[in-house]
Amino acid sequence: MAIRRPLDGMLVLDLGQIYNGPYCGLTLGFMGARVLKIEPPEGDVVRRRKREVEPWPLVMLNSNKESVVLDLKQARGKELFLELVAKADVLIENFAVGVMDRLGIGWDVLHKINPRLVYGGSSGFGLDGPYRDLAAMDVTVQAMSGIMNSTGQPDGPPTKAGAAVCDFLAGIHLAAGILGALVQRERTGHGQRVEVAMHEAAVIALASAMGAVMDGDTSVPQRTGNRHPALAMAPYNTYPCTDGFVAIFTSAERHWHSMCDLLGRPDLAKHPEYSSTVGRARNMAEIDDIVGAWTITRTKDEVLRLLNEAHVPCAPVKTAREVAHDPHLEARGFWVDIEHPRRGATRVPISPIRLHAGGKPEIKSPAPMLGQHTEAVLAELLGLKAAELATLRAQRVTEPVTERKA
Repeated sequence: MAIRRPLDGMLVLDLGQIYNGPYCGLTLGFMGARVLKIEPPEGDVVRRRKREVEPWPLVMLNSNKESVVLDLKQARGKELFLELVAKADVLIENFAVGVMDRLGIGWDVLHKINPRLVYGGSSGFGLDGPYRDLAAMDVTVQAMSGIMNSTGQPDGPPTKAGAAVCDFLAGIHLAAGILGALVQRERTGHGQRVEVAMHEAAVIALASAMGAVMDGDTSVPQRTGNRHPALAMAPYNTYPCTDGFVAIFTSAERHWHSMCDLLGRPDLAKHPEYSSTVGRARNMAEIDDIVGAWTITRTKDEVLRLLNEAHVPCAPVKTAREVAHDPHLEARGFWVDIEHPRRGATRVPISPIRLHAGGKPEIKSPAPMLGQHTEAVLAELLGLKAAELATLRAQRVTEPVTERKA
């Protein structure tokens, strides 16, 4: 008997662009939903970054989806979209506030057409408030949320996080909200609007830094480098090795005592300045020097082995290249090698969410080419015949820009 996944049989219309919305759609797809990626004739913004081949982020975020091109600025394109909405369970969009309404396909319109529809929308700053209409990309939300100002060295400038943290925090919050709304729909029979502001999702991640503010601690600098955001623990930093760096984090007294034994300095465990968490935090520069002098003579793997055996939290600082071939991720089956029609052999991730009674997430099809499934989907779901499909393409309602002749 085939394992039934949580969202099997559900239809999702994914209008998401770039990372935020598409990651939400990818997550729902891994849970079994059929996801139609509704794209304008020119395609998702990320798709346009490279015309000769699909960019890797696009391929990563759109596995298991079907691409349907619809020009929503044309009346017929909008009509077809509304017909799909009538059959859908979920809609995802992460446009700027007001875009869907200006297209005539906002929440009020769609809810009347399909009262069971769960409408998931994520914007930069939400549907109201003074920041509502500010332009929002990951980097601007990092700036407004405090993430950028909390990242970097104390004597250096604010620095953006290397990862697109705001986009993905918002995307996973949106997926969680949609799942909650689907559960409520089972109870009430009614869909609802789900709203996630990237700004608010990002602020949640500043727990330690905000803790210092909320507790009134004015001694903590705005940026603490790789040290604890509230400067409340030591050792808590990255330390040099012969082949890179390691991150070490001692959150309990037993961790510090084990570190002292490894350092060959059991006396430090009883040192009046270092014997408590508060004392070590006051003297973290000295603590960092002591630990760094020990790590600098060893490799990352050696430090990891020794600290792991001593049950002290530690990890090597890995590059993106190392992560792409990480043996743990390999063993967990996180990376999957697929064959993409234009990129060829390509490595993409599965979902981090593992439902142990719902089957392991699978890549059943690579990210689609622009408009690859338009005619098949419109024929299957809306009953359009070959002649009408040909007319729609000729009228450029469904024709991808990449196929148009000059």
